[in-house]
Formats: sequence, C-alpha cells, structure tokens
Amino acid sequence: MQDFGPALAAFSQEISAQDLMPLWERQARLKPGSSCVPALWQYQRMRPLLDKAAQLITKKQAERRVLVLENPSLRGSTFIANSLYCGLQIILPGEVAPSHRHSPNALRFIVEGEGAYTAVGGERTMMSPGDFIVTPNWAWHDHGNLGNEPVVWMDGLDFAIVALFGAMFREDYPHDSHPLTRQDGDALARYGSGLLPVNTDATPGQGTATPVLRYPYDRTRQALEQLSQRADADPAQGYKLRYVNPANGGHPFPTMAACMQWLPAGFNGKAMRSSENAVYSVVEGCGSVVVGEQRFAFRARDTFVVPSWEYCRFEASESCVLFSYSDRAAQQALGLLREERAA
Repeated sequence: MQDFGPALAAFSQEISAQDLMPLWERQARLKPGSSCVPALWQYQRMRPLLDKAAQLITKKQAERRVLVLENPSLRGSTFIANSLYCGLQIILPGEVAPSHRHSPNALRFIVEGEGAYTAVGGERTMMSPGDFIVTPNWAWHDHGNLGNEPVVWMDGLDFAIVALFGAMFREDYPHDSHPLTRQDGDALARYGSGLLPVNTDATPGQGTATPVLRYPYDRTRQALEQLSQRADADPAQGYKLRYVNPANGGHPFPTMAACMQWLPAGFNGKAMRSSENAVYSVVEGCGSVVVGEQRFAFRARDTFVVPSWEYCRFEASESCVLFSYSDRAAQQALGLLREERAA
C-alpha cells in the first residue's frame, strides 16, 4: 500500500471509528482472476478415504457422507473455487440419504457404481456412471442405494453464489423419503426428446432449472461421436457439448453450466482462458492439462479445477472424455463472461 504520509494516516484512523475507509487505500483485486489455484485430486487416493469414512461414520450420523474438495487457497471455506462447491459422496448398499431441500442448486455426476437412485420432486431416477443428474433449488430430494455395491458421485453446487446473496435456506423433510408422485423416467420422457408438451409452463428466458432430471451418459456419448463425424475438433477443446435446458435453450441451472467433451487420442490442444471457474471430472481415458504454469496428469475418475482467467491447455495420450461444470451461466446472465485464446 502506498505511503501517503502521517496526516493522511491519521485521517484514515479518524474515519475508521465511523466505519469508513478511504478508497485510495483499498487492497481489493482489480484485475481478472482470483486467488484460487489450480488443483487436481487423484481418485485412487480419495477412494480409500471414502471407504474409511464409511467405516467411521454412518449415513444417519453424517446425513450426507461427503468428502469436500477444497481449493488449497480457500481452506475452511468448503469451496473448490470462489463460486463453486464440489464434493465426493459415497452411499453403501441399503442406505438412504434423508430427504431435504435447499436454496442452492445441485448436480450429481455419477463416478462409480450401479444401483443407486435419487428422488427429486416426487420422481425417482436410477443413476449410472457418467450420468448427469439435476437437483433444482428448493426441490425435495433423497438418495438411496438398492444395489449390491457402493456408489460414488460428485456433488456440484452453487453454494458460494447463494451465500453471497445471503439467500441460504434449508429444510428437512419429516421422513427419510419424500412421496413419489410420478413414474420413473417421467421427466426424461416429457422433456428429453427435443420436443416439449404444449402445456409446459416453462417459457423462453425463464430463470429456472431444466425440467430434465437425468441426462444419461449413453446418449451424451453418442452425441459426441455423432459430432466428431460431422465437424472438426475445436483446437482448444476438442469435441465439446453443453447440456441444455430444453424449455428455454439455456443452461441446466440459472447459475451453473455443464458440459461433456471428448479429446481424441493424440489431441494436443491450444491454450485458452475464460473468466468462468470450472470443475472437471474425468470420465474415460487419460491425458494431461496445463493450467497456468502447472501440469497435471489425469486419469479416469480424477477431479481438477481450472480457476478464472488461467490459461488451460489439454493433451490426450489416449481418447478421453471429460465432464465439467462451471459458473458460466451466472456470468453470462450478468454480462461478465470473457474468453481469450492464445495466439
């Protein structure tokens, strides 16, 4: 901070007693990016810790048995980036995570295991690896495992954005499970075909979450393959598709975008950067990503974060698929999103 001399220092001390501060002494960051750092979490290291957590604490005690991926620069915050939360949740056979609802939007990305379900707003949806699951804000939801093996998924929420506005609300349902009022697959049948029921109450531009609860991985993978047969790979991102709210063509959430991308074997991408904060989960294959000045080798089921305005460059030693979610939707809505590609 610049030294303005004893008179101004005394003045600053004087007005501090009135809960004032001089703008010329501000230390806030006035440039793109944040204090967040790039980081990668190896699944092979996290998986035994999830098992240990399952041994040490019951689902009833923990309610949600989650290990939070916390950015090294934000310890104590529970955030993986300034605007996003990320955790890995494990649920054992026969367990139920009790029903509740909250004002933050949530997504689930299934990492490992079969047999688990989520029930959202009265509809139960089974979950398989690679599926993208939507939990809109203030929707009752519970999870259970009807299978014979543990199931692990990534939780992604806009906690930080909601907390910024002081709009964090939460409510527990009086029973473990909320009543089911719709058949399994109802939302996908109604809204997942590229057509909408004529009586849908969603209108273009409406700031609500997608009515589709589950985006199956097999459909997404097929769409990527079809794209690769009809278009050239993007020099920086390979073949990349964003998940869409079919009611308005926007992002799945008013605050968060979600994408899936395929990097062909041998892909050597160009560097680019964006003002969005993005979290990636590796679905298939292995490769590496250079974020800023750091290189991370990744393999299937690893998680990494790319903070705002850091150059990012992908390399794929073999064919690989990446799921990601980010605060792009919120930044676009506010007119803040910027992108830049390296020359």
